[in-house]
Amino acid sequence: MTEPLIDVAGLDVRFGTGGGQVHAVRGASLSLDAGRCLALVGESGSGKSTFARSLLGLAGPTAAVTAQRLRICGDDARKFGPRDWRAVRGRRIGLVAQDALVALDPLRPVGREIAESLLTHRTVPRRDAGAVVVDLLTRVGVPEPAERARAYVHQLSGGLRQRALIASALAADPAVLIADEPTTALDAAVQSRILALLGELKAAGTGVLLISHDLAVVEALADEVAVMKDGRVVESGPVGKVLDRPRHAYTRSLLAAVPGGHPRAARPSSGTGRPVLRAEGVGKHYQGPRRSRRTAVEQVSFTLHAGEALGLVGESGSGKSTLARIALGLLAPDTGEVRLDGEPWSTLPERARRARRHAIQLVPQDPLSAFDPRWTVARIIDEALGAAGTARAERHDRTVRLLRQVGLPEELLERRPLALSGGQRQRVAIARALAPGPRVLVCDEPVSALDVSVQAQILDLLRELQDSLGLATLFVSHDLAVVREVCTRVMVMRAGRVVESGPVEEVLATPSHPYTAELLDAVPRRTRAAFGAAKEQL
Repeated sequence: MTEPLIDVAGLDVRFGTGGGQVHAVRGASLSLDAGRCLALVGESGSGKSTFARSLLGLAGPTAAVTAQRLRICGDDARKFGPRDWRAVRGRRIGLVAQDALVALDPLRPVGREIAESLLTHRTVPRRDAGAVVVDLLTRVGVPEPAERARAYVHQLSGGLRQRALIASALAADPAVLIADEPTTALDAAVQSRILALLGELKAAGTGVLLISHDLAVVEALADEVAVMKDGRVVESGPVGKVLDRPRHAYTRSLLAAVPGGHPRAARPSSGTGRPVLRAEGVGKHYQGPRRSRRTAVEQVSFTLHAGEALGLVGESGSGKSTLARIALGLLAPDTGEVRLDGEPWSTLPERARRARRHAIQLVPQDPLSAFDPRWTVARIIDEALGAAGTARAERHDRTVRLLRQVGLPEELLERRPLALSGGQRQRVAIARALAPGPRVLVCDEPVSALDVSVQAQILDLLRELQDSLGLATLFVSHDLAVVREVCTRVMVMRAGRVVESGPVEEVLATPSHPYTAELLDAVPRRTRAAFGAAKEQL
């Protein structure tokens, strides 16, 4: 039999020394063959990313890594030095990191970033690197690849950034691809194309180690799955067997938290409250290359009521983020207008909007990038309270109440963002958004980077806030299952236009527009089955 590409037995990873030691991975044993996909799943902090980074020699300078067996492409990696690990990275094992905005260099075009791996490992002559980069971007579904290769990371949407990162990982044609949440930032249709690409690589002999909190994605791509908890592999086996007939209680709890099934709380308001945000004929256009005109949003109208959650879905580049920025007053529309509480909003100068900004607040996709890493939780929320006019003497007590409102203990006040888990950071972001006492929340992919159990907690929290505070929520998401759980109505956008809208159960169970049906067809089977069950109930 051919030796596995990755063969690990008894892997232990410890951080720190003495009483402060953290045992991140405990006796983990896994193997990966050519042409197969092994998925690692588990909650944040379960050890799955630490395990994967140990295969690249990237566990960190304070990490102590030991193993009974650690073989990579036939070599004993326990004997590797820094030079050996550099030869592994990119050439033998490619890494698709979770956060493309952090992983890609903001100071150079993405084409040069992708070409670096080609030139470092000398896989193609320098004169051919540009053509290979364009081909790689084409393979991962990037439109206008030659133009995108000249763009900087901040000029690309989240989906395009992630695809560029995947192209970079594939550049040196590695035998193993470690994909750490590779579809987190992608809508269903683009996710489907990326999964198809990874499937093609697998069929061609590449071994894929997939790390994902999305069990539907795991089911669509993986051959085997290993479930990690507290650094240990608690269950492993063929993906169908583990996901359909889980033996371990922890695996069953992860499956129970997957969005898309029956809601875990009462349905949010159907929107019978007063209108708080109204868009009328909103349009936005940008100047493209060679004086071309690109339409981002075209003739979009909607009304958002108190206590209602309106989902906004569509592919990357469909215009949903642009529409959200217009709603927030961060971007002026070229046509139409937005009214807040019945009064002009988008047509006002910034000075006039400033006094009313407390009424509409943003919950961002990535709080770690949105927060100042030097500030404590107390200062992050205090700033929002101060901007809203809360007296300094009242801010501490108000901050503590806000933390409790989002389910966080007072002990976290002096922690900085890096010392918080992903779920804790997202709760702090919600607390900061609530600090000014808004009537509207704009949630931009607020749970896309969270594992399923934490995701379920955040969705339940948002629903509770809608009910208890009467908040109106504009919920931007590529995840149709999440939209179904938290929203009453949904708008589907394509190429800047709303192609379908209506009650969320009706639209997702019996779509009337071909594009909506296409999005639903791209949803992995396990999630789509939940929508089918809803259709039978209509």
